[in-house]
Amino acid sequence: QDGPQRKKRKSEVGGEVDKQLDILAIGTAVGSILLYSTVKGELQSKLDGGHDSRVNCVRWHQESCCLYSCSDDKHIVEWNTQTCKVKCKWKGDNSSVTCLCISPDGKMLLSAGRTIKLWDLETKEVYRHFTGHATSVSSLMFTTVKPTNESKPFDGITGLYFLSGAIHDRLLSVWYIRSDRKEKNAVMSFTVTDEPTFVDLTVSEVKEEPVKLAVVCRDGQLHLFEHILNGYCKKPLTSNCTVQIATPGDGDSTPKPVPILAAAFCTDKQSLLLVYGNALQPIIEKVSLNTSESHICLVRDIQKVLSLKTDAAVTKVKTPVVNSDAKVLVPGIPGHSTAVKTPALGKEKKKNKRKPGETEESIEERLGALDIDVSKVKTPGGLPQTDSFAVLLVQGLESNDAEILNKVLNTRKENIVKNTVARMPIHAVIPLLHELTKRLQGNPYSASLMVRWLKSVFTVHASYLSTLPDLIPQLGMLYQLMESRVKTFQKLSRLHGRLFILVTQVAASQTVQDVPEVNQTAKLVYEDESSEEEGSDDEMIADKDSDENWDEDEEKEEQSDEQDMTVEKEINGDSDLEPENESEEE
Repeated sequence: QDGPQRKKRKSEVGGEVDKQLDILAIGTAVGSILLYSTVKGELQSKLDGGHDSRVNCVRWHQESCCLYSCSDDKHIVEWNTQTCKVKCKWKGDNSSVTCLCISPDGKMLLSAGRTIKLWDLETKEVYRHFTGHATSVSSLMFTTVKPTNESKPFDGITGLYFLSGAIHDRLLSVWYIRSDRKEKNAVMSFTVTDEPTFVDLTVSEVKEEPVKLAVVCRDGQLHLFEHILNGYCKKPLTSNCTVQIATPGDGDSTPKPVPILAAAFCTDKQSLLLVYGNALQPIIEKVSLNTSESHICLVRDIQKVLSLKTDAAVTKVKTPVVNSDAKVLVPGIPGHSTAVKTPALGKEKKKNKRKPGETEESIEERLGALDIDVSKVKTPGGLPQTDSFAVLLVQGLESNDAEILNKVLNTRKENIVKNTVARMPIHAVIPLLHELTKRLQGNPYSASLMVRWLKSVFTVHASYLSTLPDLIPQLGMLYQLMESRVKTFQKLSRLHGRLFILVTQVAASQTVQDVPEVNQTAKLVYEDESSEEEGSDDEMIADKDSDENWDEDEEKEEQSDEQDMTVEKEINGDSDLEPENESEEE
């Protein structure tokens, strides 16, 4: 992306223009434009001083020595390639201008950032505005040379159709240039499977002649459209034919898709030039396709054609010089060892000074000395951190280790579950869902823990899961499991309610039975008449004694209350120093 971008347009046939046919204009990321002669195989000249930022598009005009370019600096520049100087420069948009296209008669210029503008090249004023796309426009081209309505006089631009495509946009829009300024929206659109990377078409020169469109997408497929442009069409048009290329897949090997890089129509408007394979060494092939079939898969064995060789002598990888007794492991798959060179005499540097007769420690002993007891190392919370949880979870899923998985999945803290799911790699999402489904089936009591993990997975990785084509069979078992549980939930709730009422009634009856019996014996008996006087006298004496005792008790309680009050006041610093109050207290 940082290197120079190549955009070329061949000029029309003319006597003076023959010299320009071999010139390739290359826009660079620094803002200059290079003119390269394809015949001589060398750089002819350099155009400087027009742009301050990267050049997005260059277009040759039909006239000789005239070139148009646009840039991220929001400007459009008209160049004179003979003098290598700027002819005219004007602001094309409020944001970067990404694409240009010159009208068939050479009097108008289409420019686009996100919105599309049609410029009059004589006055450098905007002739028409079009809505454009939500993202930056990547391709602009006219689809017709003459208007479909031939009754009105043709001014060179009114009544023509042009096509536009944008990055991250799966719709190619077709626009119609009207005589009035009212209509600014697209009249029809073509839908493709992915973002278009290369577009080519056959220009419609007659009213009844359909426009043929070849669109190469980022996913490596080629879509072919054929449509007569005759006004407004609300529904997006799908491709008549989709072309893919794959390897044969001989023997045990499965066929692999080969990406199509570009496609262009030949002069006969029937056959196609396909560019496919590796971008470093692409293969160009001319094919004639039967477009009546909706899907065509071409089988090409590109592995025999393309073979990138690496020179072993150029490699800078050096094998370390280690003691012959040590075993060196290659990072990656456990157990893979590499060849070790024996140390040359006199070259080994001795950093540790040892006494004579002392043997060198082996690698195993050194590692044993460095061994750290994991149980002693504790984090502030006492639990492993989320990073280690994510690593443990991936290791457990890959090795299918029940001990590791139990340790991770039995976590009850919500924030640890969320952070672990957020930090785990994408490729481990589906294995985790399978593991959670298996645990829900085998051990229903762990549902409360597993549902927390399921909720976090569906919340964090919903966008990834929605892109999977086989999502429904992947999650079918889990969905059925949840459906069966939800169906029984209502019945279980009713049963739970009835059991709750029964339990509360039983508990209430037990509490009634457990109440202790009331003692019915009288605590006080009053006799109205008595036969023995002595007994009555004794009772009177006892009553007097009790009354005296009662009075004494009251006096003692009053005195103790007064003493408590004085103590509290002294403690609180509220003791009165007046003699009257002291006498009263005494």
